[in-house]
Amino acid sequence: MRLSDRARDLPESGIRKFFELAEARDDVISLGVGEPDFSAPWAARTAAIDSLERGKTSYTSNRGMAELRERIATHHERYDQTYDPAEEVLVTTGASEAVDLAFRALVDPGDTVAVHEPTYISYGPGIELAGGEQLTVPTRPEDDFALTRESLEAAGAAEADLLVCCYPNNPTGATMTEEEYAEVAAFCRDNDLRVIADEIYSALTYGADHASIATQPGMRERTVVVNGFSKAYAMTGLRLGYALGPMDAIDAMNRIHQYTMLSAPTTPQYAAIEALDRCDDEVAEMVDEYNRRRRLVVSRFNEMGLDTFEPGGAFYAFPDCGGDDEVFAEELLEAQGVAVVPGSVFGEGGEGHLRVSYATSMRELKEATDRIATFVENR
Repeated sequence: MRLSDRARDLPESGIRKFFELAEARDDVISLGVGEPDFSAPWAARTAAIDSLERGKTSYTSNRGMAELRERIATHHERYDQTYDPAEEVLVTTGASEAVDLAFRALVDPGDTVAVHEPTYISYGPGIELAGGEQLTVPTRPEDDFALTRESLEAAGAAEADLLVCCYPNNPTGATMTEEEYAEVAAFCRDNDLRVIADEIYSALTYGADHASIATQPGMRERTVVVNGFSKAYAMTGLRLGYALGPMDAIDAMNRIHQYTMLSAPTTPQYAAIEALDRCDDEVAEMVDEYNRRRRLVVSRFNEMGLDTFEPGGAFYAFPDCGGDDEVFAEELLEAQGVAVVPGSVFGEGGEGHLRVSYATSMRELKEATDRIATFVENR
């Protein structure tokens, strides 16, 4: 069977490749999985069950159920984002589909897409599949991995056609403030850059409210915001996300969506309506628990001499391991049975770091950090 060049050349996920090493062992504590260790809120699960019992298993509108789109638009008012649910909201099969649709709707072959790194591993392949070319914009530990106008200028992003922003960030846990976004937004306006803002971790912030580049002056009309239910509502397996943006962008994304996915799964849409209506308290409880874990993990790493800045969002710490991150991760797994992800998986800017997920129990985190401390001491 002859494969297309794009399919043949597409790299395997660096995360999956590494964790195949861990799957062969029974004694591993995994700090690498990028999903909540909680179950979806009971009210959301009950709504899903009830919809099935009532036989609600047909297609929905291509754009998603009108009732859900209305709830999504209302929900985003808390972030000072205002969108018309009829024309500017699209429900997708996970936030990953929303990102892919945005690339395919906004990127022409040969277009340059600026991506700050380290960041989520799917952007590069998505850009490639859309026929675009990725331009890497490094972010620095001394800036707490925030994107700056200086870094954009130094990377040559003024010549790009599109910018991808991912804050709160996977893998670093970095966040951006309104003031920091103001400079980036000015750069985008000055250089006519459109933006895909992946804000899937927007509800998971600590000590400060989520800020969005889409709320900066002149940015709403040039930004597609991506979000979903996987992280905040622990609904990863239900595969439900969405995009918000200008009518022409959402319409273009929906035209692709209707030929590839038709509509997002029906059952999770009922769960999502209930989640948005009734589950804020459960989300707040999860955030409080993540915050407790965050403080433990960051303090333990700093005590070990693995310099770690304080992440402002998501559920990842990004310690500096002081050397080859792949060797460190492999030796840690072999010696102590703790699985973490080498930072270099997320781009050159992640080299010398580790992505450590604290989306696991305090008991396992305490045991894992004890094992890591032993490893560091004996290394």
